[in-house]
Amino acid sequence: TVTPSANINATQQPGDGYELIDSRPTLFDKKSRNEVPISVEKFLHLNEKSVWNQSAPVVVEILVELRSSPTARWVREPLELANRLQVGDFIDAQDNAHKWYEAIVRELTPETVRVHYFGWASKWDGVLPRRKGVGPKNISPPAALWTHTTPWREKIKVGDEVEVRESASLVQRPKWYKATVIAVSREFDSPREIAGGADLEQNDENEKGEKVPLVLLSRKRQILVRVPQEKHNVSTTVQPVGNTDGNIPIQPPYVRWINLYGEEVCKANTHNTAKKQTNTAPATVSYAVEPERKPVTVMKSFNNIHGTGFVRESLRGVPPAPGSVGLHNLGNSCYMNSILQCINHIPSITQYFLKGEYQKEVNKNNPLGSGGKVATAYASFLNDIWTGEYSILAPRLLKQIVGCYAPQFNNNYQHDSQEFHQYLMDGLHEDLNRVKDKPYVEDVEALGMKDDRAAIESWKKHLLRHDSLFVDYTQGLHRSHLTCPSCGKESIKFDVYSSISLPLVPSKNRPSIPLEDCLDQFAAGEQLDEHNAWYCSGCKKHVCALKLITLWNSTPLSESPIFQCLLHLLNNSLTLRYSHLFHVIAPDVLVLHLKRFTYEKCSQVDGRIIRSKIEDKVDFPIDRLDLTPYVLGPKDPDAPPIYKLFGVSEHTGATANSGHYTATVRNSKDGNWYRYNDSHVGTTSGDAAVTGGAYLLFYQRAKGSLRWAGMEKEMMQHKGGFTDAEGWTAIGKKR
Repeated sequence: TVTPSANINATQQPGDGYELIDSRPTLFDKKSRNEVPISVEKFLHLNEKSVWNQSAPVVVEILVELRSSPTARWVREPLELANRLQVGDFIDAQDNAHKWYEAIVRELTPETVRVHYFGWASKWDGVLPRRKGVGPKNISPPAALWTHTTPWREKIKVGDEVEVRESASLVQRPKWYKATVIAVSREFDSPREIAGGADLEQNDENEKGEKVPLVLLSRKRQILVRVPQEKHNVSTTVQPVGNTDGNIPIQPPYVRWINLYGEEVCKANTHNTAKKQTNTAPATVSYAVEPERKPVTVMKSFNNIHGTGFVRESLRGVPPAPGSVGLHNLGNSCYMNSILQCINHIPSITQYFLKGEYQKEVNKNNPLGSGGKVATAYASFLNDIWTGEYSILAPRLLKQIVGCYAPQFNNNYQHDSQEFHQYLMDGLHEDLNRVKDKPYVEDVEALGMKDDRAAIESWKKHLLRHDSLFVDYTQGLHRSHLTCPSCGKESIKFDVYSSISLPLVPSKNRPSIPLEDCLDQFAAGEQLDEHNAWYCSGCKKHVCALKLITLWNSTPLSESPIFQCLLHLLNNSLTLRYSHLFHVIAPDVLVLHLKRFTYEKCSQVDGRIIRSKIEDKVDFPIDRLDLTPYVLGPKDPDAPPIYKLFGVSEHTGATANSGHYTATVRNSKDGNWYRYNDSHVGTTSGDAAVTGGAYLLFYQRAKGSLRWAGMEKEMMQHKGGFTDAEGWTAIGKKR
């Protein structure tokens, strides 16, 4: 007779987890670091699942069996287990591959036992012989729980690795992720709220007869896990119920509580085997530097649409370098792949997503965004790219989400990579716009104002409606001066840009076009065509105005002799050229769009639009693009306007909506150059990108960083210098 703290049922109950636990009545003593004998009461307390909450004496009948040695078999064990098995008992069971797993009895016949393997979908349920020599051959009959498996949950501690189900995985097709234990509840803690986890099969019944997920031995201990691969999919923070462990923030499904004895968790390497550390060197191809390099041939379907007709899934393997992963062509999606490879190596943006910093800035109510879906899909894409587990990815989810909110991309047609780049950057900005309620603001008319004040006022108004990481590092300002050729009415605006479209003017006397000529041509005056006509408030009609993009200038440009000369030349239909006039400010990430495609109306062919492409090579610098002569906005000696190339989106073919896109990119981790032709990744050099196919040039500031392209410092210096009609105070509060 013993006096336990609870009542122990004297009879076996269905589903109570009948066990013949092969355990000697000892306990590990931390002080002596030896196994020490324990009392019968303590032994029962450690091995009984019942909660001890009574103090009345209870008679417990104990059958004690001795064996000749610690390794000898228990004589009565097979007979007892076979006779006493009931539906709901937890056992060790072997599968067809002769591996042992924890299992629960689902059905019994005189000869067989149908079991559900704990932690596996029901489609893997198996049938075992009830005794040796009967039922299915080559499979052992059930064994007592934890005789072939290990009670690993009892020894779980902070820092251990486990496997948990992906939060979005299907019940019958679970996907498993590696997780780290960061907190372990105590035996009698109040249960925490289980939120953000995967849907589980309803394999058990509670006291009310309701179907609930299965819990091994009905034990309620819980663990707090961190799942790195779920970092991109954090939902609203859920506060735990009952005791907490420190101040660990709960961010399901990235950081979430799970039942230690539930089917949402398994021992490490149960579903995802450990990677071998040998022969991990990636195989790559090298691309030679060729003046007229041709693209690598890719797999085509019967109708020559790139990537269609084939089922393409992500392929696990070691990439040539961190972040250098091939992308499957999902049906003429090379335009998307080309851009994704380039912007993937913008460190400030990529780390912002990988570290989860974007999560607190998702703007779900912005009508110009997707409610955060594009941003979340892009974060998931980056997470897969940088895990190091894939050599090729199929960016299917990102393409589908983009197609939902930008229907022009919801097809298998070829598209302009520049248009996709513009949409993706704008879409990510609106999804992560820190401005929740956009006020109405009017453009700043800068005519008659000093340029520095006009630029700051324009940027302040821009920030009242647009504020995100993309505004911080990828947007700049230029000064646009429009003049009506009829009445001379003028307008000066400081416009925000995220890329610069440079005109190309081929020369028969030179084999290539210097990038400097493109910059000069961009800064030269031009007359707007009828499709881009400007509304003149003086003439009360749309006119083909003269447009100049110029430097800051304290003197109104209309009063300058240079401008009067340009206007005279325009009126006399002469060529305009005004060199070295450029943008007010340049951001950390500068994107140059080479305008290779022209669209002209041909009167000889029924007025049809004739499309053509300029195939001339543009000579652009790789390691040093110095914009100092062009930029007269704020300059910082610690972050000068000197840039280095890190990516090129390339095109081969006749038009932007046909042909094929590739990319040549400098890896942001190892500094080496790689060429991406959809799923093919090869080593190359930056010089190899200087071809007639270069279409978008991606540059990064070579030294230092300037938020808002330097406007932040300018605004702080001028903060108290003039009135706050529209909003320095509002910007400060919003930030």
